Amino acid sequence: MRVVFMGTPDFAVPTLQALIDSRHEVIGVVTQPDKPKGRSGRLQPSPVKEKAVENGICVFQPERVKDPEFLPELQKLAPDVIVVAAFGQILPETVLKLPKYGCMNVHASLLPKLRGAAPIQWSVIDGDRESGVTIMQMDKGLDTGDILLVERYELSPKETGGSLFEKLSQLGGPLMLQALELAERGELEPVPQDNDRHTYAKMLSKALGEIDFKKSAREIERLIRGLNPWPSAYTHLNGKMLKLWDADVAQEAPKGKPGEIVEVRKKTFAIQTGEGQLLVNSLQLEGKKRMTAEDFLRGYPLQTGTILS
Repeated sequence: MRVVFMGTPDFAVPTLQALIDSRHEVIGVVTQPDKPKGRSGRLQPSPVKEKAVENGICVFQPERVKDPEFLPELQKLAPDVIVVAAFGQILPETVLKLPKYGCMNVHASLLPKLRGAAPIQWSVIDGDRESGVTIMQMDKGLDTGDILLVERYELSPKETGGSLFEKLSQLGGPLMLQALELAERGELEPVPQDNDRHTYAKMLSKALGEIDFKKSAREIERLIRGLNPWPSAYTHLNGKMLKLWDADVAQEAPKGKPGEIVEVRKKTFAIQTGEGQLLVNSLQLEGKKRMTAEDFLRGYPLQTGTILS
């Protein structure tokens, strides 16, 4: 097939690479415009653009795909299919209807669960036992199209947003190639989504990471894992931001108020929550590097009764 690929971040790169390595022809890549990065403000290309340039593939970077001047460029390419993975823009109907086989999307959840911008992190935060990748036939809605193929993945007890991101990114390429093979043979069997069962994965923000110790230790522990590595879960210790990177849950009887350090051990310390206690294993104080709780306690002796705000 003649394939146009649309994608932007790291998550999309393995799918693009799978297409490049296949018998299909990637005739163009569409990605978001270069963004300024760091203090220098120097423009940084997306990971997808870097992979396309590396392989000599023509790159398009429209501010908006629905801009009238971009559609003729896409029409000239005459793709059989448009493959989309974490592109970051809603496609208009003129684009959706352009290719013979339409637009197929790699979505990192088991649709209709977790439609939206951040399904990977919310899967961890919500405490899902399994996640996966769905190949979806795109329509004009937000992740509402028919399901074409699904690959499931069972989360590990210590799964983080970062580790799940890596694992699901590797599933998209082989599954998309399978979908294209079935499409060519006329053997795809689209399944409409059950809209009554859908949930929404809202966009992540730094504010989301502020820990509310009135919640249960189990909820907080999942938040810590889900927001690792970005935007991270945090609280404040003596006026300084304290990021928590890893913790365990202890179902102990209450010993203090939520946010209070109720016990200090050699390798960890316990924070009272609304239900149970949080045993901190890894953390990072503002201005310091990430370290184990044991290393932190050697240089920063904590006192029981200290309140994290």
